[in-house]
Amino acid sequence: MPSLHDATRGRILFGGDYNPEQWPEEVWADDVRLMKEAGVNSVTVGVFSWAMIEPRPGVREFGWLDRLMDLLHSHGMGVVLATPTSSPPPWMGALHPETLPRADDGTVVGYGSRQHFCPSSPVYRGYAKALSEDLAARYADHPALTVWHINNEYCTYCWCDESAAHFRRWLAARYGGIEALNSAWGTAFWSQRYDNWAEVLPPRRAQYLRNPAQELDFKRFTSDALMECYTAERDIVARHTPHIPVTTNFMPLWAGQDAWAWAGQEDIVSVDVYPDPSDPRAGQYNAMIADMTRSQAGGPWMLMEQAAGAVNWRPVNHPKPAGLNRLLSLQSVARGADALCYFQWRQSRQGAEKFHSGMLSHAGENGRVFREVKRIGAELSLIGARVTGSGVPADVVVLHDWDAWWSSTQDGRPSSLVSYTALLQAWHGALWDGGISADFARPDADLSAYRMVLVPQLQLLKDAAVDNLVSYVRGGGTLVCGFFTGVVDEDDRVRAGGMDSRLRDLLGIRTVHEWWPLDAGATVECEGFSGTLWSEEIEADEQAETVAAYTGGELDGLPAVLRKGTAYYVSTLPAPEALRALLGRVAAGAGVRPVLEDLPSGVEAVRRGELLFLLNHGGARTTVTLRGSHLDLLTGDVTDGAVELGRHGVAVLEEVPA
Repeated sequence: MPSLHDATRGRILFGGDYNPEQWPEEVWADDVRLMKEAGVNSVTVGVFSWAMIEPRPGVREFGWLDRLMDLLHSHGMGVVLATPTSSPPPWMGALHPETLPRADDGTVVGYGSRQHFCPSSPVYRGYAKALSEDLAARYADHPALTVWHINNEYCTYCWCDESAAHFRRWLAARYGGIEALNSAWGTAFWSQRYDNWAEVLPPRRAQYLRNPAQELDFKRFTSDALMECYTAERDIVARHTPHIPVTTNFMPLWAGQDAWAWAGQEDIVSVDVYPDPSDPRAGQYNAMIADMTRSQAGGPWMLMEQAAGAVNWRPVNHPKPAGLNRLLSLQSVARGADALCYFQWRQSRQGAEKFHSGMLSHAGENGRVFREVKRIGAELSLIGARVTGSGVPADVVVLHDWDAWWSSTQDGRPSSLVSYTALLQAWHGALWDGGISADFARPDADLSAYRMVLVPQLQLLKDAAVDNLVSYVRGGGTLVCGFFTGVVDEDDRVRAGGMDSRLRDLLGIRTVHEWWPLDAGATVECEGFSGTLWSEEIEADEQAETVAAYTGGELDGLPAVLRKGTAYYVSTLPAPEALRALLGRVAAGAGVRPVLEDLPSGVEAVRRGELLFLLNHGGARTTVTLRGSHLDLLTGDVTDGAVELGRHGVAVLEEVPA
């Protein structure tokens, strides 16, 4: 199978989305001149060019793309060629309105933007496959082609009649018979029992709360329906070019795609990441998405999109201060990225994203943004051969699962303040603050390589996942489990006793009496720390040890943190410093150590292969103390005992033998 290595060839891919159809052709020569100056070696082409290639049904206009591909190749640049199927041209919506998606209230989502297609539509799929076939046939042998990029940011939901028919077929394949569906969905509740498949619909707008098991299955179905669109195009291009790797770009922590399942269908796992420059935790968020994507890829991954400056879709769009683009870019490399790309190359002058930054901003080649881009390109050329293909060691793994996430978003739950993604970020952030590297995994994965497993929250746990956790702990592993985990099974049915009995036994919980969610801003006092968001009235069994009890209030004296052997249960969300300290103590007991001890505040240390990356997320110059001498590959300087890092500073260090 082809892989990212086949495209990188010992270097880091550097570039971004190139949309030359927005510019007069005489601008192209200036673009390639500046690309070479910036060290660009890869550009993504064609993402939104469907109307340019097929201006009317069945017509093909490839001439402009032929000239572009030849121009890029003549200047030594590889092309990530996209199938432009994420944005159908206006003629499709006008001629075939049935291809347009419908919202859950039946409203038609019109054309005039992007992603305006029903993934279940056979008409849309037919046009998309025909275009992909012709594109692949034309450019299969072009020497510039290095990667296929299918569609773009798959994110469409549709509740139309075509989707309803597709949903019924999907359900029939999953359950076999209608009575099995009735059992899984609990349709005895509110007289929802179905007598035949024709009665079953997607969870459209309803008078009151919708069936949560039906909603869970619709989310599963939507991910699968979109994946069918992806694999259909992937199979076409792979048939023409079996040696060229294929990808499609994820959006980070987007609920619509089960990225574990999707990653298994890709040669390259890629993601688009846009940390908020005004967020003091932007570095932690960027690190979390990198760790997650690396884990989905099982190794090096591709950063398909990031911003060189401001984006255009936040209420207030802050630019990146000088040095922050470089810092976050090299952080992604430190955490496994072998390709570093942007949206987009040249900032648009028209359209909805004209205020979204580009590598070449409105300020042009003399602008600060382009100067920093050139610096990044030059530095990637210095370290590329040393990092590409190498791994990021981790003794800790964080469990993350789309079924559990989907289950946690239903209406009618104990607290709407509990956010699955916020909990994921809080627990990963505690590791990041403590300097501990981590992977992510699905709960049924092989966990034997890790010293410690963290479960921030998995409301839904399948039987196989519960057995996997039990087996891991019985084998000597250390487990730290967050609140409200293992509450429902794969059909969103509450487990007897309010938590799976195997998990209760593992964690030392005799009885879950009540869940006590907290109001916004409220806290609950525990021995040594304050808890936020949630608390639980639990009774421990005789083998369990109360590590920290609640103090005062209804839960006074009851376990807030419980331990049974090497399994811990945390029934609240400790304040950030307390969570960092708790996980740090448990990690130390499991033999897990930070990458570097006693780092200055705001400094991140990551090992990738034989290199040590130091990244300063703090606001001021600082000094990191090290043992021995190190060569900084970015500057060529040899340091002895200490490294100076400026604001947003980065060092990439190789140990110098004594």
